[in-house]
Amino acid sequence: MIEKNFQIARLDKIEPTPCPCGQSRRAFMNDENDVASMHLVEIKHDSEKHFHRHMTEMYYVLEGEGHIELDDQIYPLSPGTAVLIKPGCHHRAVGSNLKILNIPVPKFDPEDEYHV
Repeated sequence: MIEKNFQIARLDKIEPTPCPCGQSRRAFMNDENDVASMHLVEIKHDSEKHFHRHMTEMYYVLEGEGHIELDDQIYPLSPGTAVLIKPGCHHRAVGSNLKILNIPVPKFDPEDEYHV
């Protein structure tokens, strides 16, 4: 729902899109918004390392266990973990049944995704 001063999205109703991390349900990806987007991401076990030149990402782990690779360093992931990923950081999350909430700032732009 898009209104003058707000938007509401049902992430569970958005069709998933393949991404380097797995499957992403992307909310607030419309022309009425350029601030940030919100993605519900199901991480695949063979996710691809990538980076962004302009976008900052914030991950919040909802479910599952795993790890995140940040500039070739490995850090554990479990529910309740939050990660801020700055532009230029090579990253990928890996896990079993790992589900995250991802908030890209500014709004996700597929042209700002580079594979390593």
